[in-house]
Amino acid sequence: MKSNKNKRFTPLLMAASVVFGILIGTFYANHFSGNRLSIINSSSNKLNNLLHIVDDQYVDTVNINSLVENAMPEILAELDPHSVYIAAKDVQRANDDLKGSFSGVGIEFTIRQDTIHVQNVIGGGPAESAGVIAGDKIVSVNDEPFVGKIVTTEEAMHRLKGPKGTKVKLGLQRYGEKKIRHVTVIRGDIPQKSINATYMLDETTGYIKIKNFGENTYPELLIALATLSQKGFENLIIDLRGNLGGYLASAVQIANEFLPKDRLIVYTQGRKSPRQEYRSDGRGTYQQLPLIILIDEVSASASEILAGAIQDNDRGTVIGRRSFGKGLVQQPIAFNDGSMVRLTVARYYSPSGRCIQKPYTSGADKEYDEDLITRYQHGEFFSQDSIKHQGPAYHTLIGRTVYGGGGITPDIFIAEDTLGYTSYYKEASMSGLILQFAYTYTDENRAKMKEYDTLSALSAYLKRQNLVETFARYAEKNGLKRRNLMIRKSHKLLERYINGRIIYNMLDDEAFIQYINEDDRSITAALKVFKDKSSFPQKNKQ
Repeated sequence: MKSNKNKRFTPLLMAASVVFGILIGTFYANHFSGNRLSIINSSSNKLNNLLHIVDDQYVDTVNINSLVENAMPEILAELDPHSVYIAAKDVQRANDDLKGSFSGVGIEFTIRQDTIHVQNVIGGGPAESAGVIAGDKIVSVNDEPFVGKIVTTEEAMHRLKGPKGTKVKLGLQRYGEKKIRHVTVIRGDIPQKSINATYMLDETTGYIKIKNFGENTYPELLIALATLSQKGFENLIIDLRGNLGGYLASAVQIANEFLPKDRLIVYTQGRKSPRQEYRSDGRGTYQQLPLIILIDEVSASASEILAGAIQDNDRGTVIGRRSFGKGLVQQPIAFNDGSMVRLTVARYYSPSGRCIQKPYTSGADKEYDEDLITRYQHGEFFSQDSIKHQGPAYHTLIGRTVYGGGGITPDIFIAEDTLGYTSYYKEASMSGLILQFAYTYTDENRAKMKEYDTLSALSAYLKRQNLVETFARYAEKNGLKRRNLMIRKSHKLLERYINGRIIYNMLDDEAFIQYINEDDRSITAALKVFKDKSSFPQKNKQ
């Protein structure tokens, strides 16, 4: 009887449970459906859902990790030209140039005919200690052949770099020797120098070339200044041409060395980044030193911060051509797999308030990528009147007019030197034939040229060799048709480039820079400014 009674109530209990469930569901739907729908419909979740759908239902097997790696750069490209994704395998290489040092063998190399050629050996480094010399060819690494198509810059760096104290065995083919030499190199810390030239241009003018702004650039600058002080310098040229930038902090520290107290150096500001100002503290040792900054169309980022700080504070004269125009601040953000993004979070502004960044369109912007080509075609490299100022006018501390919206415009414009430029010279330089010839000549004549261990001696020796004619024969054998009229017209340019590269191969970067500066028009203009005692700008100077 009791069993029958329970059976009669079962449908009622089930109906009640259904009603209760509906009521509970309605309550949660009313209270949480808005959040839930927004999460489901958010773009980030949409991307995740798409990847899950592709992984689950696509007709063929898909490598989802590879798909994501390929998509990341495209997503960031929709933001601005300088927000980038760096794969895990490339992070160390991307950071090494700006770090004070990295662990490796200590050589500079070039790849020719699918073989590593040692171009320079870093003094005091592991490779020098092991007996590696400039001119050696690396043909094996750890007893495995390393020649042929497998030889790329990335693969070479992967095999040669490694933790400090680890060993790598190199097989070396030395010029004039048939037998392969084997040496074991114990990897060590290799210093990364930001300053690659410090010397006196004349009795009173010091010169410092900064190639980038890394962790140790400021300490290196102090050492360079101390070196010049011992030689009695009274004027200073800081060469930032070709300097793509680097760390903001290094540029600020250097500007601080030359500015009086409480001068604005730069400030940054973004949607989520409140205005942050960087000011001089008045402790700089060289606040009254006559100063000139050299820039060109490649000078970017931290280079523009330093040049802008000097110009806007009327602290020195900027000479050259309009700089690149990179005024976006990137913040590195790492992922768990070792990859990272450099995301733009703010903009740089010079002391006068001008934004250094040149205009761009969000997304893949071909015009932005080709801006320097456009400037060249427009004539900006050859005429100051061709410079298009894309932003409003601003004013320096004493009221001089400067412009924003696209780099730093110099106080004194120096046109690119095209005297002697021909299509023959263009092809010879752009094809890499001059570099190949210079290296081959160095390799074949290294023993003889070692007798000339100073720049002046080696330069005079090379001048006597008439290497332009030797190059012309070499180039013709390698596919560059001989053009006698063009060769004569470009003789000075060809000789300068060929001899300069051989000097670089035999001596060092500083000797090369010193050689090409001998007839440099920007250097000549700077020396005239110092002679006229006009490096400190005046209000009527435009």
